[in-house]
This record gives sequence, C-alpha cells and structure tokens, in this order.
Amino acid sequence: MDLFTLIGLYFVGYVICYVILLSVVDCDIRLLWSIYFGRGLDYFQGKVVWITGASSGIGEFLAVELAKNGASIVLSARSLANLERVKGKCIDAGASLDKIFILPMDVTETEKHEEMFLRVVDRFGRLDILVNNAGRSQRALWEDIELEVDRQLFELNVFSVISLSRLAVKYFEKVGGGHIVVTSSLAGLFGAPFSGSYTGAKHAIHGYFKTLLSEKLGGNIAITLLCPGPVFSNLLPECFTDKAGKNFGESMGQEDKRMTTNRCAYLCAVAIANKLDEAWMGLFPVLPLCYMLVYHPGIAKQIALSLGTKQLLNLRDSRQTVVKKES
Repeated sequence: MDLFTLIGLYFVGYVICYVILLSVVDCDIRLLWSIYFGRGLDYFQGKVVWITGASSGIGEFLAVELAKNGASIVLSARSLANLERVKGKCIDAGASLDKIFILPMDVTETEKHEEMFLRVVDRFGRLDILVNNAGRSQRALWEDIELEVDRQLFELNVFSVISLSRLAVKYFEKVGGGHIVVTSSLAGLFGAPFSGSYTGAKHAIHGYFKTLLSEKLGGNIAITLLCPGPVFSNLLPECFTDKAGKNFGESMGQEDKRMTTNRCAYLCAVAIANKLDEAWMGLFPVLPLCYMLVYHPGIAKQIALSLGTKQLLNLRDSRQTVVKKES
C-alpha cells in the first residue's frame, strides 16, 4: 500500500470518526474538552458579571448558573418585572441578596451606556465580565424585508453591542484586564434561511469581534463568541419579521428539535470560564452540518441541495414559521 493510499484512508477514517462523534455530542470539540478537562465553574466565585438580555432565555438561565457558582450578577433588560423574577431565581440558586443588582435598560439607547457602565462599577467596585446577550431573532423572506427592519435589527443586535463593548474595552485596558462575551449564533457562521437581517447581523458581530480579538492577542482582555444553534426559549413571539413594528407572534412547537435553555446556559458558562474564543452548541444534525458548512462548504452545499429549503428550515422549526408575502 503506497503512501498516498495511506493518507487517503487516514483522512476518510478521520472524517468518519469526526462525524460519528458530532452525532452524539451537542457542542464543538474544544468546548467538549473543556467540560471534562478544563477550568471548573468555581472560576466564577467572586467574579462580577454584567448580563444584558437577562430577563429571559439564555440570559436568564446563564445568570442563574453563574449565581449558583458564586458570581455577583448585574441583570439588565427592559422588563423590571422579569428581572425581579430572575433575581429571585438567582437567590433560590444560592446567591445572597447583595450579590444581585438589577439595572433596567434599553440597550439601543446607546447615549445612556456610559452612565449605566458607571453605575455597575459603582455598585460592585469593578466589572470582570460583560455578557452581551440582548437581541432578537427573525422570520421573513429575504426579498420582502423592509430596509427599516434591517436598521432596527442592527441597532439592537450589532450597534448596541459594539457601543457597550467599546466602553468595556477601555475600562478593562485601564484596570488591567477583563472578559467580553457576545451571544452570537451558529447563524453567524453560515446563511440561515428566512432570517436574512438576523444572519447578516451575526456575521457582522463575528467580523467586529474577531477583529478585536486580533488586536488584543496576548493581552489581558479575553473575547468569547457564543454560538448556540436552535434553543428552546420565548424568542419567537418577539421575532422581527419583514415589516417594521410587526412581531412574529407565534411560539415554538413542543416537537421542535432544540437544545434546552438550561443545557445551553451551562455550555455557555463552561466556554466563558475557559475563555474560549468561540464556542458552538447544537443538537444533531445541526452541529455536524455546521462543521461541514464551515470546513467543507462544497459537500455541505450538495447536502443542502438534496435536503431542500423546507427540510433545512425543519432543522430549526418543526412547523411553518416563515412570514408569507401578503397578497
């Protein structure tokens, strides 16, 4: 058997083993390694963490996970009532009352970011980790989306994140280090059908923060991009559609193939504790398909063509969730 045959067999065996592994795990290989051999969640003991979008979904469950592991948490979102509810869950998880600070804010009001940042630092004396989690998803046909929807979605999912993070970078430079975390999405790695503005925003996030990462290599500021796939949450009712001011309004189906919010929050916490640059999370077949799209786009395109657009959408939503063009 010649050398080229051996190399070919090795490559084929490697790919087969990788696909088999990715069919049974729910996160990327580096994150999986960190779960078993990396830093534990006791890392958060004594850390001050500010979470935007903390009133529901991943932000809510991440706050509880970090509170359970000894962090002081700043909870931010627009809904004071929901923030109070999340605060109660954090206290039930073991946090003391003085470790949970509610700071209601609309992240799109960027002119107030500096004031809010100062309030966080004044409350706890410092900030160690900023988690940019606020955002909304989308369901719409690409060609039907009004430009105003793109503007509004980018204001929330991109520009508010950049604004707050630039304040954090300057602060962390001054105090000797810190950690910026952004909840992105697997949609930031490829084109997610029927979420054009959202996918574009997540690609923009990756561009901005990978640039920041390249500028801070070897420094004391860590950057982590969290990339969950489909996760159970209450995001669908508030989804952008193709028209400004029109929310999607429907809920997720119980039969959707999605990761539980609790599991996703745990994986996010592990990724943050181990300061991973990027972390992917998703159930089969989303995760292996993501690997194919990133590392073997030609093969992935053929798979996508064989599945068809409807089947690709079914990987995320178990029923029709695309806003149809009005007649």
